[in-house]
Amino acid sequence: MSHQSGHPPLKMGIDIPNGKLGMWLFLGTEIMFFTAFIGSYIVLRIGSQGWPTDVDVTHIRIWAGGTNTFVLICSSVAVVFALEGMRSKDFQLARKWLFVTLMLSFVFLGIKSYEYYGKFDHNILPGRIPETESQALAFTARDLRAATGIVPQTEKLKRLETQMAELQKKGRSTEAVQKRIDAQQKVVDEITPIANKVVAINDRVKAGTIELGLAAEHGEDAPQGHSAAETSTTEKPAAEHPAEEAGQSTMVTEVARLQKENPDVFGSVQVPHPIQYGNLFASCYFIMTGFHAIHVLVGMFMFVLLLSYGSKLSSQHEVFVENAGLYWHFVDLVWIFLFPLLYII
Repeated sequence: MSHQSGHPPLKMGIDIPNGKLGMWLFLGTEIMFFTAFIGSYIVLRIGSQGWPTDVDVTHIRIWAGGTNTFVLICSSVAVVFALEGMRSKDFQLARKWLFVTLMLSFVFLGIKSYEYYGKFDHNILPGRIPETESQALAFTARDLRAATGIVPQTEKLKRLETQMAELQKKGRSTEAVQKRIDAQQKVVDEITPIANKVVAINDRVKAGTIELGLAAEHGEDAPQGHSAAETSTTEKPAAEHPAEEAGQSTMVTEVARLQKENPDVFGSVQVPHPIQYGNLFASCYFIMTGFHAIHVLVGMFMFVLLLSYGSKLSSQHEVFVENAGLYWHFVDLVWIFLFPLLYII
């Protein structure tokens, strides 16, 4: 005998689609992920007296960060319109706003690429920023030596000579290799006089008999990465500096002299200004904005996937659009925290 109950069957769980629940859980883990970055940055920033805040030193472009903030906010509005189009069954309108969101994300990454280019161009990179004057001197000396190309050219000559010796042991013809050695020796001989000038500067750096010279010419907050050629065009001639009169030229004036004599060789060499906590700042900047950029790329992939459906986009994709929108709002929210922390404060 069967017994029937008048109560409706029990329904377990939350009354939302599994995909939406999964997205909320995923965003919860993402919040913890970025909270760790932001919290660590705040602790480091507050606990480091002398943290670089001058935008001319860090080459932070506030206008670029502000523009990107506006772009992301507009993209979040666009994805809301796309979801409204899905709910009203106007799938053509939904595709239009999804495309607008995708284009705005390209604009965001384009501006961010411009900012990254500026950082690479001025060596605002983790592990490559001198934090003291002695480090700045050593970095400049290293760059001068690398600019001459003496090391790789000398190593190439040694490899040819080794090859020559091996051929002689085997009793084989060495005429072709000898021609290459002669040509390479000519290259090394041309570079050597220039390299010797750099060696003399390196010796002064090691002996501690040369000063950087940026503070005297630019002020304590001079931007990182000024070329000595630019300095010499805005300041007094090198001979008019007291250091020159005393026979003790600075690194700035030495590099300016080398650039004047051999612009093709040393034209790209920059004399970096020491930035206290510069490497820590650069590490925080790139890890926070870099991971955010990765999340932007993931969101772009979702929008590309939705647009790939074309005219087949239908009501069954509404949850997908909503989840993509939730994810994109999170990306926007993270940037709203990053912008004032990294660009303004």
